[in-house]
Parts: sequence; C-alpha cells; structure tokens
Amino acid sequence: MSLDIVFIGLSLSSSWGNGHATTYRALLRGLAEEGHRTLFLERDVPWYAENRDLPEPDFCRLALYHAVADLTGPWAKRIRAADAVIIGSYVPEGRAVIDAVAALHPRHLAFYDIDTPVTMSLLDEGREEFLAARQVPIFDLYFSFSGGEVLDHLERVRGARAARALYCSVDPERYRPVPGAPEWDLGYLGTFSPDRQPTLEALLIEPARRMPDRRFVVAGPSYPAEIDWPANVERIEHLPPSDHAAFYSRQRFTLNVTRAAMRRMGWSPSVRLFEAAACATPVISDDWRGLGELLPDGEAICIAHGTEEVVEILGTMGEETRRAIGLGAQRRVLAQHTGRARARELATALRDLRAAAA
Repeated sequence: MSLDIVFIGLSLSSSWGNGHATTYRALLRGLAEEGHRTLFLERDVPWYAENRDLPEPDFCRLALYHAVADLTGPWAKRIRAADAVIIGSYVPEGRAVIDAVAALHPRHLAFYDIDTPVTMSLLDEGREEFLAARQVPIFDLYFSFSGGEVLDHLERVRGARAARALYCSVDPERYRPVPGAPEWDLGYLGTFSPDRQPTLEALLIEPARRMPDRRFVVAGPSYPAEIDWPANVERIEHLPPSDHAAFYSRQRFTLNVTRAAMRRMGWSPSVRLFEAAACATPVISDDWRGLGELLPDGEAICIAHGTEEVVEILGTMGEETRRAIGLGAQRRVLAQHTGRARARELATALRDLRAAAA
C-alpha cells in the first residue's frame, strides 16, 4: 500500500554546507521507487537560494515556504491529508514549526533527527531553537540518524513514544566508481566544523606534512583563512553532489571524520561514509562504538587513532589489500544502506504505526 508523506526538512534543493540534502535525496528517491508519494517543504533562505543544485527533483514535489505561518495557511490542508508528516532536525525555527504542525493534528507526526547526538547535547545545554525537550513526546515516531544506546535514551530519558534508527543512506545510481587513475593519496569532503578540525589535523593535515611527496585534498566550505594548509593539500571550496562520485574515485583513500558528539554516542555513520563506500573507495576513519559492526576494521574500513596509523596505511598498504577493503565496504553498503533499503524501513515503521492505530 502506497503512502502519502510530507517532509519538512532543512534542505533538499541545496547541498551547500550541509549533509541533509543528500540524505533526503537518497531517501525520497527510494520512496518514489517503492511507489510512495512525497512532498518536501523547505524554508526559502538566501544561502540555499544562491546555491541550489537540485531545484526541480524528479522523484518528489519540492515546494518552498517563507514563514512558519505558511505551514498553517497555504499548506495546512495538504499536511492534514497526508498519511504522515515528518519534520527534520535543524529546520529554521524548528521549535515553532513543530508546534504549528502539531496544532494541525496530522494523522501521524514523526521527527527525523539527522543530528541526534548534537540534538541531545543542545537539549542538555537548554538550547531549544530546533527542538524543545517538551516536544520529544509529541511525535508518534522519533527516527534517529544514530542507533544503538541512544534509542533507549530517547525513550527512557527523553520521553519519546517510539524511537527507531533510520541511518542515512546512499543512492547507488549516483554513487558508483568512476574510471580513472587516482590523483590524491587521501582526501576529505566536509564543511568546516570546530569539533572535527582537530581530527582532520591529526588524520590528514599532519600526515600531509610528514609525506610531502604525497598528494592530499580537502573539499568543503567555511574553513577559516588562518588554517596553515601544507603545500601538498589541495583545497576545493564547494563540490556539488554531481561531482562526488568522481571525487571519491580519484582518491586512493578517503577520510571520514566524525563530530565529537556523534563519536561519543556511537552508531552514527555519516552519509559521506556510505557515499565513499558505494564508490568502492577505501575509507580511513576515526573510531567510534558501532563502526566495526557496520564495517569491520581491516575488511571494509581502516580505523585510525592517530597520525602514525594514517602514515603507515598510506605508506605500506599494498594495492591488492587496498582494493579489497574498498570492495568489502561497497558490498555491505549496497546490500544494506541504499536509499531504497532505507525507504522500506521507513514505510514499514509508518505502516506498523497506522495498523496499531486502526
């Protein structure tokens, strides 16, 4: 049975400076492939308006709104008629959006937290711009980007009615190996974040200093001008999703760096991790609980705890082993972490919810 779902999320139209857009794109494309109807409502803000790389998706309806009042005005009828409304994390004026949509009494209301560990840290600090602590029990389902112990925390401590893991995913039609010789020994794709920067320093910048004959690359916006980039580190300010697969395929290894809150909580794979794996590019990653269960160390990923381990991997790993690790990750991701696989998980949870309410 097909579902009619309304999403209210940070962004679908622009991947500039955020990882939400590619996560939503894979999921909504998967829902379309499964026969479901989706509408994505996105706040029209200037920084995304100037950098839209998917203004007209072919797998869902995308509409822009200008203020919270639009949701209770022009879009109220559509929200009430949907089988489910899913509000995402980091939506502008998220707390007000949640209250406004809940007041419309949609059939089912869910939250998709693509930033769960960060959200929990903000709530601990009393910062409630995007989600208030009192709102967690409002949702029929709380979908979490993170799995593991945080699901119990959401239900037992935060009062969530039902917390379910809904990891990010990848679109295998857009993330696949691109033929060509590698140009960089190690690369990284990600927006600057202060809590990620020390790990980037240890696992890429310092190895670049120690290996001046090797080539490195960092792609992503907002890096401060005062960062002392070694001469052998190439900088790319913004890389649209259409270029991601070629970017990963041009690296011998790619680096995955996890935000501090997500590393502490564990079970928080990033969309970049799945994208690189789908391209069969071997990943070097910092360590966190649950990573080895998703991608076994030495078989489908290389876990590094410091500069020396990265230098050793880059300097001594044979080509046959390198390729085998990349293919091992690709097999696991294509079997379990595609947008279509994730869409089935979402649809099953919503159907179970509807059946329980009948």
